[in-house]
Amino acid sequence: MKRTHYLISAFLIGLLSCQGRVKENTKDPAETVGTQQLATQVRNEMLRSWQGYKQYAWGYDVLLPLSKKGYNWYDKTLGISPYDAYSTLKVMGFDEEAREIEEYALAENWDKDVYVQVFEVNIRILGGLLAMYEYTRNPDILEKARDFGDRILPAFDSPTGIPYHSINLHTGETAGNKGEGEGTVINVAQAATYLFEFGILSYYTEDPKYYQAAKRATKAIFERRSEIGLPGEHINVETGEWVGTQWHHLQAGVDAYYEYMYKSWMIFPDPEIREIWDYSIAKINEYLLDEYKGHTYYTIVDMHTGEILKRSVSLYDAFFPAIQAVSGDPEAAGKNQKTWDWLWDKFGLLPTRYHYGADTVEYANSELNPEIIESAYYLHQITGNDEYMQMVRKYWNDINKCCKNEVAYHSIKDVRTMEQNDYLATYFFAETLKYFYIAFAGKDVFDFNQHV
Repeated sequence: MKRTHYLISAFLIGLLSCQGRVKENTKDPAETVGTQQLATQVRNEMLRSWQGYKQYAWGYDVLLPLSKKGYNWYDKTLGISPYDAYSTLKVMGFDEEAREIEEYALAENWDKDVYVQVFEVNIRILGGLLAMYEYTRNPDILEKARDFGDRILPAFDSPTGIPYHSINLHTGETAGNKGEGEGTVINVAQAATYLFEFGILSYYTEDPKYYQAAKRATKAIFERRSEIGLPGEHINVETGEWVGTQWHHLQAGVDAYYEYMYKSWMIFPDPEIREIWDYSIAKINEYLLDEYKGHTYYTIVDMHTGEILKRSVSLYDAFFPAIQAVSGDPEAAGKNQKTWDWLWDKFGLLPTRYHYGADTVEYANSELNPEIIESAYYLHQITGNDEYMQMVRKYWNDINKCCKNEVAYHSIKDVRTMEQNDYLATYFFAETLKYFYIAFAGKDVFDFNQHV
């Protein structure tokens, strides 16, 4: 795969009455709709949803589509949604809307007296700014990206090189380094999910300090692996000691550590990162793989013994088939993806966490995450097998049945009842709709082999 382009915003992420997918003998008419028509549908829904955000929540971080208002993550708005939406609007050809976001970004002043979570603003704001620069090559946009990167970089100034949880964009103070303890313990994903954005920032600014900081954090996690080769779940950024449960898994809190490891190597073929990946994937296959009752899972294990602690998965884990496929193991990826597809069919959406050992839902909510769509798209592109395109069709149809409303889309409180939740995650713009669109639109619009 050629490493030639960067399209990311957050990574490069109306229930009226819907009780899940209804199994019928008759074929759903939507299944006969051509992929170009589906691409047009997705494009139209992106524009409609974006216009809903602009009408009811412009300048806020998040759209609340049912109450028709905006919501901020912090005391001061960062305007997250536009940064996350930018690259999807560009991919779909909405240049006027994208230019409006460029102007919005150029007018922003990041000298804000507010603590922000380093992990989140890196993938969303810095990622969005870098996407803007990739498209525009406007040096003023790059300067905005550099300024933002410089404001979060001091978070990495810890004894271990692992970043603190939060940083103040005005003062540069980090939560956790003043003795109160807050912010000194973070999860693995928060610790080591920076190679992609920081690497691209280093590339464009010709300043290696960003990539070097991200790589140091990644190596700091890897070097603290257990005696059997697994990292834990939470770590103290000042002492480098693992904290709390000694679990290892692919769920939220660890997931992006592995995703960034391989995808970053695809763009920056750093032999040290590739060596870490090769070692890590072997340990995942050795200890986390769980063939259980006819399905393939990657489960929760003890980081020291490899013993299965809990047969549980989360919808975030559905990123893994894509990584398996693109890293050269489409057979394992296909088995994994079929399990996710089975779980989707069980409820009509993926619950946030499912205990497959007990066949019970642990966390029933769903925020229309992109991971399962991404993996089906990757597998279709890599194998050419139409069953994966049929999965993408199904996911699109189901989301429209249960989650479309008059303003945009909404998340779900409980996939068993499809009760509405008044929230639209910003990654729905950044990733979910983008993966649907590029899956349907074809290589003339978006060539999988030309992008990471």
